[in-house]
Amino acid sequence: MSRNGKQSTVCVKRGRSQRTYTRKVEEVDWYDFPQYYDLAFRSETKSEVAFIEAACRRFGVQPTRRMLELACGTGRLLRTLAAKGYELTGIDLSEAALKYLSDRLKARGLKAELIHGDMARFQLARPVDAAFCTLNSFRHLLTEEQAVSHLKCVAEHLVPGGIYILGLHLIPTGVEESCIERWSVRHGTVQLTVTLRVLEMNWRKRLEKVRVSILVRTPQRERRLRSEFWLRLYRARHVRELLKKVPEFRLVEVFDFWYDIDDPVKFDNNLNDAVFVLRKEPKR
Repeated sequence: MSRNGKQSTVCVKRGRSQRTYTRKVEEVDWYDFPQYYDLAFRSETKSEVAFIEAACRRFGVQPTRRMLELACGTGRLLRTLAAKGYELTGIDLSEAALKYLSDRLKARGLKAELIHGDMARFQLARPVDAAFCTLNSFRHLLTEEQAVSHLKCVAEHLVPGGIYILGLHLIPTGVEESCIERWSVRHGTVQLTVTLRVLEMNWRKRLEKVRVSILVRTPQRERRLRSEFWLRLYRARHVRELLKKVPEFRLVEVFDFWYDIDDPVKFDNNLNDAVFVLRKEPKR
């Protein structure tokens, strides 16, 4: 994406006077700003990691030692699990995110195998006991062929009985399709406000255009970033149809983004934020 700044003019009235100032909005790929991406989702890390470990104990092979994170990005989860003693491999297309992750691992004296590659087609030196991909990253695979290739590739690199934890947002039937989500986080002197906005939905192509707007405030400056990208759309029936094409996996349980291992949810048309636990079936 272009990084040429776009200007938006804002007028502020104070008493009888009016002052005009300019805010610069930088059009970027927000995955090139891993420090902000990491901060934006940091609060989710503890519950996600606890769920991954609980799911491995309940549904996976014992003991679970080796794990794979698809679309690992800045490695919030990978770093935390590596610190717990697991052997981790991470795959991502963003060189900036992988560089950030590598530096963070070295700073903490941790090790992990990092692969710059496509999560729809990859090769590992040895199989893993569990794999995971959370927070909608799976929806960056924009075609059915890519999604099927991804699932088959993950299954190929799991040991028999190994599990794949897959989290993604679904569109329930009959709900309002437009969406705006905003939240703020603070770390030290940095305050980050993230706004996610759905710009366009095309059900014929099953694509959704999303804009991420990021406001970064520090005592010294204010910075505004904006990134737009496409995601694949899913309803519950689309996931069912997809899983039929990958008989290597069996769906063992479904949860939501509360990550409560003791509170599975129904896999129906009302499902919104979904976490699927898939298990690789041993060959008969």
